[in-house]
Amino acid sequence: SEWVPPCLTKVELRVACKGISDRDTLSKPDPCVVIKMQSHGQWLEVDRTEVIRSCINPTFSKVFTLDFYFEEVQRLRYELYDISSSHNGMREADCLGAMECTLGQVSIEIQLLILFSLLLKTIHHFLYLQITAEELTGNNDYVELSFSARKLDDKDFFSKSDPFLEIYRENDDNTQQLVHRTETVMNNLNPAWKTFKTSLNSLCSGDHERILKCTVWDWDSNGKHDFIGEFQATFKEMRSAMDGKQVTIIKMHSFLDYIMGGCQIQFTVAIDFTASNGDPRNSCSLHYIHPYQPNEYLKALVAVGEICQDYDSDKMFPAFGFGARIPPDFKVSHDFAVNFNEDNPECAGIQGVVEAYQNCLPKIQLYGPTNIAPIIQKVANFASEEMHTKEAMQYFILLILTDGVITDMADTREAIVHASHLPMSVIIVGVGSADFTDMEMLDGDDGILRSPKGEPVLRDIVQFVPFRNFKHASPAALAKSVLAEVPNQVVDYYNSKGIKPKCPSEYESSRTFGH
Repeated sequence: SEWVPPCLTKVELRVACKGISDRDTLSKPDPCVVIKMQSHGQWLEVDRTEVIRSCINPTFSKVFTLDFYFEEVQRLRYELYDISSSHNGMREADCLGAMECTLGQVSIEIQLLILFSLLLKTIHHFLYLQITAEELTGNNDYVELSFSARKLDDKDFFSKSDPFLEIYRENDDNTQQLVHRTETVMNNLNPAWKTFKTSLNSLCSGDHERILKCTVWDWDSNGKHDFIGEFQATFKEMRSAMDGKQVTIIKMHSFLDYIMGGCQIQFTVAIDFTASNGDPRNSCSLHYIHPYQPNEYLKALVAVGEICQDYDSDKMFPAFGFGARIPPDFKVSHDFAVNFNEDNPECAGIQGVVEAYQNCLPKIQLYGPTNIAPIIQKVANFASEEMHTKEAMQYFILLILTDGVITDMADTREAIVHASHLPMSVIIVGVGSADFTDMEMLDGDDGILRSPKGEPVLRDIVQFVPFRNFKHASPAALAKSVLAEVPNQVVDYYNSKGIKPKCPSEYESSRTFGH
């Protein structure tokens, strides 16, 4: 299949911890957080924060910049260490806790608090890890800054002050975000701190008029630093004081802007139960449930669903079937709830969809024809209700798993043209070895799809992928190909409607470490 360039975004992560206990009663811990990413089953270190001496509630100034791919599950692991001052190696350091999550979860689940009990010295102790995720909007918008000070107050009795500088930016919700902490210059009342580089996004969210607060402290080895003084200035004021070049920034709303503004991906699954799949009791059937080997329907469902579920806060997925005769009266249905609960077709998590699918197979009679327009219309009804809110709060993705040639092509084209005006995308995964030529036509890559009346789609919302192209590839490769176009489809929809992302009141995801 044709290679699609990945949807690449850069995300900045910052880390803070609260409530590290004093293991060593004589001194406070010297914390450091190591961030690792999973690659081929191995945890590889991406980077680590600085070590902060004598601190139980550290806010690290280190910013991790990671490449973020919507179509991949990127597993992260945070490990918190106490590095005693006698050495900086990890080998002898105490590991105080570790926490795993995906990059998608960090970016999306605002204010999610997971409590792990950390058992220290036989008492239960909660240790919070706070991760702040922020998308980098401009690619090359970095700025270099250097600060120096003259005639600082002397706070020490026997020597001069040991000054360091912290820069905070003021957020829209009046909270303050640490941007940078300089090194400490020992015994010096006229320090010149090292030049440092930061993204404009990080420094002032790309807003040159945003207030920045600069505070100077006298460092103390016990962690209780003395306040020397502070001042406020905008980046614009700082820039006019320096002779820096003009920086121009163009603000484009991106997929993560919408997601971080609270937009939820509502993920619905539709499964083909037509007779052409073969009798599920026969091992040649595409619906055969093998005790050890998932069939193609299950493989495709899990690969795509695992990624979509990171963007869906309630993790409840409506699952429908089409093309079967269903109990109690065995009439043919093209949009029945796989759990047989028409009032609530939602399943808990992808695992819930898998279980409902396996439970329903023995109860239904595979039949036909293969009509997918009814299920597209069903999801379109939900999406059109959302459209009237004129806000970017819910975007619908319909995953259709089918074994073949659809019988209601005219109605399906009509339904897709209608859906192209709504906040929704349709992903079709072709299972089995049928001729999928008609399906390729629905995917507008080869030309504009039109309804039978000749009305063109407003935007390309269908992605078709034959599963056989990925039979021997990893589930991640399938998911990547299937979901590669989704972020752009989300952005195209909201941009075409002039709908801006909501401002997140908090970019934060509070999480907790534990053993």
